[in-house]
Amino acid sequence: MREPHGLPVGAAQTQKKARIAMQVMKHEKEAGAPSNELGSAATVTEQKEQPAEEMREETLYRSIGGPEGKNRIKSLATHDDPRDCEIYLSVSDNPSAMETPVDSVVRRTFVVKQKREKMLHTCKTSSSEYKLSVAPEMDILEYCEKEWRGNTPVAKRIRKGYEAVAQKFASIRQVRGDNYCALRATLFQALSQATQLPRWMQSEDFTALPENLLSKYDWIKQWQLKQRPRRKMGEISDEIKEYLLLLKKKWKCVSDIKCSAEKQEACDELFKNEEEEYSLYEALKFLMLNTAIQLYNDEKNGRRVPIFSWLLFARDTSSNPCQLMHNHLNQIGHSGGLEQVEMFLLAYALQYTIQVYRLYKCSTDEFITFYPNDPDEDWPVVTLVTEDDRHYNILVRMCQETML
Repeated sequence: MREPHGLPVGAAQTQKKARIAMQVMKHEKEAGAPSNELGSAATVTEQKEQPAEEMREETLYRSIGGPEGKNRIKSLATHDDPRDCEIYLSVSDNPSAMETPVDSVVRRTFVVKQKREKMLHTCKTSSSEYKLSVAPEMDILEYCEKEWRGNTPVAKRIRKGYEAVAQKFASIRQVRGDNYCALRATLFQALSQATQLPRWMQSEDFTALPENLLSKYDWIKQWQLKQRPRRKMGEISDEIKEYLLLLKKKWKCVSDIKCSAEKQEACDELFKNEEEEYSLYEALKFLMLNTAIQLYNDEKNGRRVPIFSWLLFARDTSSNPCQLMHNHLNQIGHSGGLEQVEMFLLAYALQYTIQVYRLYKCSTDEFITFYPNDPDEDWPVVTLVTEDDRHYNILVRMCQETML
């Protein structure tokens, strides 16, 4: 057996192939895949005498671990294993080295994998950019016929509810359900009919709200911003301030539009921008927290508070504003939506009356529910519809009533 340094060029290249094969098979063993043992030095020497094409095929066959390895290499173009990427990169680190058959297969597979991942990333990005948060208008009865075709008691009651709603409204707009639907539907309706900034939003203290609250309540720094890691107190204050400023800016822009069609187009465009849209929901949630703190303090100081405030803080999970934030507001949009009592809180935070047609309550006194029950007369009204008190859609185009 000759020493390695005495091998001719062809055998030296074969040794390089064997070393690469050893790296691949080492990875196979670590991953639990079967692999063939490398041949002895005598076997490597004998390969030098074989025809070049046969030697390349045999070297490739052995280096990839026999038929199992061949199938594995073939399937890697659609396999997402980060360990495979590491192997590919280590084999093709040196572009100046002479490419072996293993190098060629690995390089081509890695390129295909990269192109596939790039294509998937592009598809995900483009689909998220054009995802509709609020669908176009649809006739209420057509929507009902499409969604509720069964003959169960529940289906019959829901259809009866939609028939009653169709006496007042012509169309429905579906709202995307991602645990933000109550905030999304309410805010969309409020903006689509806004003609001016609410008085409470015109206050100079509006944008200073985060800083003022954080200076009094240290626990607010545990506020969760769109599932991001916890931030320092100053960072949370600055980011929430940006959300409040964005809400004020968008509300002002939409309010200034006089044409109703253009106003609707502006709202549709706003609710296609996910980054801005979810920032607005964070602003609404923080306004709800501020309202809850005010109500809690008013009750402690003996002032009159609405009945829902007693119910809000009577729950074991929200006996005070800190628990309300941890167990409810931080979860909205992530692991849960708004509960009934929190619909009241949203209405008070925006100073809007939220009228909801609750279809599963059709033919009862709770079919039409107002949040709050006794609103101020000058509060604007938004109208939603729900089939189960969990998901909310939007009712539009009120029918003209004919006087007999």
